[in-house]
Amino acid sequence: MPTFVCSAILFDLDGVLVDSTRAVDREWREWAAKKGVDGDAIMAIAHGVRTVEVIRRVAPHLDAAAEAALIENHEAGDQRGITVMPGSIDLVRSIPEGRWGVVTSGSRLLATNRLRFCGLPVPEVLVTSDDVTHGKPHPEPYLKGAGRLGFSPADCLVIEDAPAGIQSARAAGTTVIGITSTYGVSALEQANAVIRKLGQIEVTVNGAGKLGVEVR
Repeated sequence: MPTFVCSAILFDLDGVLVDSTRAVDREWREWAAKKGVDGDAIMAIAHGVRTVEVIRRVAPHLDAAAEAALIENHEAGDQRGITVMPGSIDLVRSIPEGRWGVVTSGSRLLATNRLRFCGLPVPEVLVTSDDVTHGKPHPEPYLKGAGRLGFSPADCLVIEDAPAGIQSARAAGTTVIGITSTYGVSALEQANAVIRKLGQIEVTVNGAGKLGVEVR
């Protein structure tokens, strides 16, 4: 398996550092039932995409910004079904301070609540739906993440679980490792490597201060 050399690592949140699949499905389907929207249509596009953009696509007749705020504020206070992804705490602890961040399609309130609930540190660099004009699969989120860390996108490695996130990261110019926590291998084919679990990744620091990311 490959070893990648980079200066910093950017993580997606849901499906990578925290397991929120059941909670996300529950929240969306409850909302869909209230609004008379097809829940299956929502779940076909929801993973890795900003809430407001999902609503614009499935229910253009609604006030997307207002509905998104209601959904995410409710999610932020409801941690039922949220669990830490195996290996995530050890992995982020193995990365030097200031050399990793999180880029998520959720709101800042939702992201910080989930990180804290799972016992994960809230990184200094946390790019959320509140910080971008264009969400994933647009490159803006990962361009902003790399910029806030102070490195070029080409010198950053991203870990993602969703096709939209992988497209965003590749379009930004980063290297991407896909994890099959939400989608199968075939859906993650644009990634540079694909893993089943975070425990397959080992991070070391070489003599030049670069990170060596070994995929086992």
